[in-house]
Amino acid sequence: MTRVEEFEDLRPLLFSIAYRILGSVSEAEDAVQETWLRYELSPAQPASAKAFLSAVVTRISIDALRSARVRREAYVGPWFPEPLLTDPYEDPEQSAELADSLSMASLLLLQRLSPLERAVFVLREVFAFGFPEIASALGTSEAACRQLAVRARRHMQAGRPRFEADRREREELAGRFFDALREGHVDGLRELLAADVSLVADGGGKAPQWAGGFYGAGPVCQVLAALLPPFIRIGGSMEPRQVNGQPGAIFRDRDGKVLNTWTLDILDGRIQAIRTVSNPDKLMHSAPPDGGRTASVKRGSTWLSSADR
Repeated sequence: MTRVEEFEDLRPLLFSIAYRILGSVSEAEDAVQETWLRYELSPAQPASAKAFLSAVVTRISIDALRSARVRREAYVGPWFPEPLLTDPYEDPEQSAELADSLSMASLLLLQRLSPLERAVFVLREVFAFGFPEIASALGTSEAACRQLAVRARRHMQAGRPRFEADRREREELAGRFFDALREGHVDGLRELLAADVSLVADGGGKAPQWAGGFYGAGPVCQVLAALLPPFIRIGGSMEPRQVNGQPGAIFRDRDGKVLNTWTLDILDGRIQAIRTVSNPDKLMHSAPPDGGRTASVKRGSTWLSSADR
């Protein structure tokens, strides 16, 4: 197998590591590209391409994270990770862990960890790397990595979000929510929202957003019921999708341009949180190649092409 073939075979894993550390699709893609350049220029063939490339992308991601810290501290309003529609890395044996680690809530928890804690947690808890490999990647001892893992695990467990265990039930509730939202059905929305539900937007100062967000079933229900029907009437569209492994949606204007994405946290048969991302810098990768012309809209349990609506 050539280096190009080895790299392409491992690219999904490398991107998934970088994205979880950085919370940014564009920065993760840059980290993967830089990893390839270093691999291409490496004079010796490593004993394990996976170990070598994972170590390189981790170190690059940590450096990128440290340099991005000042920018994020000056960010206008709430900062959410860039929405990701599809995780390229698949592992049936780790599917639950991978999905949980991709959620907006989990990624926001990761942001609270130090760069080294975050890297250790991602490599160990999400991708099941051994401590010798992690120590080599970070240039530190196994004992230090174990201590970092303990601290990171403790912080993550203290704030770890819980989600509806049954994916089908979660999707069914999300379908009911988006139907009620489309129709502006106040009572239908209210019965699906947790009493302390939150609705918070990340506009980055570059798009309209709700100052401070909305909290509680009453205020959230009112703003939601008033939001979508007028948007649909002027030609906007809502496309229910999985966003960061959670039920969510993409909203487009009449020309198919992505305006924002939503993700739903669902637990105990209620929506606990709605997070929207409307910062255009974070949405450039969210539009499919056809500009959304074949986008689907879910009504109940049926998926319809936009041409059928």
